[in-house]
Amino acid sequence: MARLIFLGPPGAGKGTQAVALAEKLQIPHISTGDILRQALKARSPLGIKAQGYMDGGELVPDDLVQAMVEERLHQDDINSGWILDGFPRTVSQAEFLDALLQKLGHSSAQVINLDVPDDILIERLLGRGRPDDTEDVIRRRLEVYHADTKPLIGFYSDRHQLVYVNGNQPLEAVNTDLHQVVAD
Repeated sequence: MARLIFLGPPGAGKGTQAVALAEKLQIPHISTGDILRQALKARSPLGIKAQGYMDGGELVPDDLVQAMVEERLHQDDINSGWILDGFPRTVSQAEFLDALLQKLGHSSAQVINLDVPDDILIERLLGRGRPDDTEDVIRRRLEVYHADTKPLIGFYSDRHQLVYVNGNQPLEAVNTDLHQVVAD
């Protein structure tokens, strides 16, 4: 059973690769970014709360994201596995996820870190054309990533759950590397 967590900075290709791998493995791709964008579009209470944080390039507070992830991991379609994309982003979220998986009787997840240099990330994100992808917001997101999320690499490395994949190569090569990691 595949339980995978995709780590990496904004623009590393986590979403693109997670969708492709989820389709191949026939498991759900759980993207907190997509769920939050849907909540923003629907102007739901969560979306309204999250809007201010996202507009400033800040992380949405743990309690909002954790409640959303917990609700999602209680749904029936995750019984054969899942790919989490965009969560956890902090060590405290990772600790929450570990406790949640234990509570649900699930084994630990394998963690895949897509590694891409910052200059490539800025170029990629500016090329997406999203309204919230201004250069200032992108640079702030990368600062937040380096400060808050990068410690997850050490957290999962210490637990022998982390695998690195070079995200700075053609999409097909990244996809091939991911398939090999999951098959091993």
